[in-house]
Amino acid sequence: MTMTGRVICFGATGFTGRLTAEVLVRAGMAPVLAGRSVDALVALTGDLAGLGPIDRPPTWQQADAADPDSVRALLTSPADVLVTTVGPFQRWGRAAVDAAVDAGCGYVDSTGEPAFLRTVFEVDGARAEATGARLLPAFGYDYVPGNLAAAHAIDDARTAGVVPSTVEVGYFVRGGMSMSSGTRASIAGMVDSPPFALRNGVITQTRGDVLSFDVDDREWQAMPVGGTEHFTLPRIDADVRDVHVGIGWAGKWTKPAHGAGAALSAAASIPGVGGLVRSGIERVSGDETGIGPDESQRRSSTTLVAARTRDGVGRELSRAVVTGPSPYDLTAELLAWGAAMLLTGRALRTGALGPVDAFGMEEFVAGCARMGLARVA
Repeated sequence: MTMTGRVICFGATGFTGRLTAEVLVRAGMAPVLAGRSVDALVALTGDLAGLGPIDRPPTWQQADAADPDSVRALLTSPADVLVTTVGPFQRWGRAAVDAAVDAGCGYVDSTGEPAFLRTVFEVDGARAEATGARLLPAFGYDYVPGNLAAAHAIDDARTAGVVPSTVEVGYFVRGGMSMSSGTRASIAGMVDSPPFALRNGVITQTRGDVLSFDVDDREWQAMPVGGTEHFTLPRIDADVRDVHVGIGWAGKWTKPAHGAGAALSAAASIPGVGGLVRSGIERVSGDETGIGPDESQRRSSTTLVAARTRDGVGRELSRAVVTGPSPYDLTAELLAWGAAMLLTGRALRTGALGPVDAFGMEEFVAGCARMGLARVA
């Protein structure tokens, strides 16, 4: 299908943005690289110019999340696709969502922040349906692999003739990996935002319990977190009434970290104390931007995500495990794939979407497989 719009990569000079911009250029999508610093944009455009087709080089345009009009100016057609990696999203993400919704165009972001993505699904989704916008929030390591694993597990349960009432998903990394500066900043911004779960068909704010999964003869533990699965899995199967998602990057420290997180969140809610808690965590996260694990560090790690379904009385019905590239490389590939699918008119509906309701299970599985994200168990 002919491409009639453009892909705009907002936050292109950041760590995840640069990885994503490179994938977009190599795929021949001639992205518009957008960000605050003209010098950095000019340098990045030059660095990437030789990686794509000679007749479709990347271009650049200045925009600042603190100046919503400059973000709106990035979009000139409903056929455009805005890919944004500008975070923390709770602080800087609003301008991009509003611009995409108002333009009625495609939108893909890299957020992992529960409060932000919840607003996209619960508030911005209806606005997007009205304007024709297609929103793909949290379209990276968190939370696309979980949607893939869970969709397989749900399909297995249905194939066996049983009804999946509960779905549990856990995100892990084999080999370990350091966090980017952007990830640390996002975590700092989440301290006073407790996770949520889907319970009896209702999104409920709760810290929940640590999830445990047995994979490769090892127990993997994950702290509860709010993901897109809480909104998207009931769209795959209306009998799914409970969804629980967890992130397991803390390894053996998962349970202590979960307890500490609850204490910090409680402290952050106390008037006069919350600001001190947040500022302390922000100091620990550092002021550097655009910093992250280098290629050799990323190559040493792989994505591992497990999902299982249960019936109404808690009996396990099915399980699935998917693996893929390192979280940051996978995120860049997923953002670029989502942008390409929107750019070529492959979205099946409008609004705030998950990967299955956006593109269908067959396209989703095939697209993931091409980037090395696939079911292994």
